[in-house]
This record gives sequence, structure tokens and C-alpha cells, in this order.
Amino acid sequence: MLGSDLLDVRLGYAALVALALLPCAGARACSGLADGPAGVVTEVLDGNTVKLDSGILVRLIGAQAPLSAGRRPGSRAQPLAAEAKAALEQLVLGKPVRLGLDSEELDRYGHMQAQLFVDDSNAWIEQEMLARGMARVVVAPQNRACIAELIAAENGARSNRLGIWADPDYSVFDAADPAALEGRAGQYEIIEGDVVGTGEARGRVYIDFGRVWKDDVTATIDQKARALFVAAGIDPLSLKGKRVRVRGWLANAQGPLVELDVPEQLEVLGSK
Repeated sequence: MLGSDLLDVRLGYAALVALALLPCAGARACSGLADGPAGVVTEVLDGNTVKLDSGILVRLIGAQAPLSAGRRPGSRAQPLAAEAKAALEQLVLGKPVRLGLDSEELDRYGHMQAQLFVDDSNAWIEQEMLARGMARVVVAPQNRACIAELIAAENGARSNRLGIWADPDYSVFDAADPAALEGRAGQYEIIEGDVVGTGEARGRVYIDFGRVWKDDVTATIDQKARALFVAAGIDPLSLKGKRVRVRGWLANAQGPLVELDVPEQLEVLGSK
């Protein structure tokens, strides 16, 4: 974990980066969302969750801060969870906010999933947290809105090693080193590497980052998701020789595996 002095310096610099990312007065960041409830934030539960004066619990969507300790015995907070909560408190506690909804679904805990905006400054909180290095972009089928802007904020913080990006636990893993992913199944990970080959079997596309598929990193795309990739201008079968970055929940299926449900989980970085 970072020393407190170094963390303060990084957070101070991150605040300047975040200010540069703020929309102009009167502009509306992340357009195309449905208007959700408004209210005043009365409590910040962790770096991902706030409570409004109406009693609504809001889960920030598209950006995931380090998780606090759960209720299960032995559960531990992730590195920088306390710092992420403090950053979110600084941004929203006691302030009037409005919600932007990509979908109106509640998560399994009854939280309303939304993009969060502060009324008086028009600050987009997910973007702010990412710009400060206090969160990573997490993509799911129900939160595809404005992911490009969120990834841009994440990239800036990572380039400057702000917040979580100075901690090895949040590394972007090298697909050429699958052993580094051992024991991380069940976690949301970002992996980058050169695509060695692609193929199709049983209605799924396989993107291989090594020549021994039983040991090396693989990403998969089912037929339904493949249609979304093609509509977004990405042919998964044409990725051989490309350098890509994928993000998603890691599984261990004869080697590290990430299932891609939407095209925003994959960034084409260039060719070898």
C-alpha cells in the first residue's frame, strides 16, 4: 500500500487531472441516459455505494473502486478501499446529485445502478473516481453507456500511476505470463497481449494468447455476443497478430479464461 505522503501527492495531482476532464458548465456528460431520481447524498458506504436522503442506495456503474471487507468471516478489504471511500466522500457527501440510468435494473442487493452526477458542478462521479486512480472500468451488458470516456479517464490515471495503479494488486496482467494469474479466478482482471490465433468451435469464438490453449490465456465470445462485436466493427476472427487488452471476470478452465459479453470489454491496441 502507498505511504500516506505519497498518496496525498498522487491524489492532489489526480484532482488536477479530474478537473481537466470535467464537462463545461451547462454541458451534460454521458448523454443518452435516462433521468433517474435526484437527492442529497447522506452517507457513503464504500467507494462504490452511496445513500440518498430518500433512502435509495445507489451503486456506481461502469467504475469499480476497491471493495471493502464483506460480512463473511475472514473477508478482507482490497488495497486502497479506505482511500477510495474517502475520495468518494469528498466528491459527493452532503451534495445534491442526480442519477443517469442505462437500465433500471436493481442489483441483487437492491441497489439502483446508475451514473452519478453532482448538480452544482455537473461533475460526473464515475469519471472523477477513474481520473483519480480510485477505480477501474468494469463493463457489463447493462452498463455499456459512455464506456469510451470512462476508459479514457482510467488510461490517464494508469499512465500516471495514480491511486490503485501504483499498487501491484491492480496490475494490467501480461497475457504471455499466465502463471501470474494463478489463484486469481473469480476476480475482475485486465489482461493485455498479442493474439496468437483465433478459432471457432461449438458456436464460440476463441481468442488465444498462446499456442498451448490448455495452459495459456484465452478469451471467448459466444454467438450472441459475436453479433455485438461485428456491429461495433470488430471481427473477433480477424484479431490474430493484433495487440489487445481485455477485461472481465477471470475463470480457470484449463488455463486462465475471460468471457467477453460486449465489445467494450476488448480494446484493439495495434498490430505486432
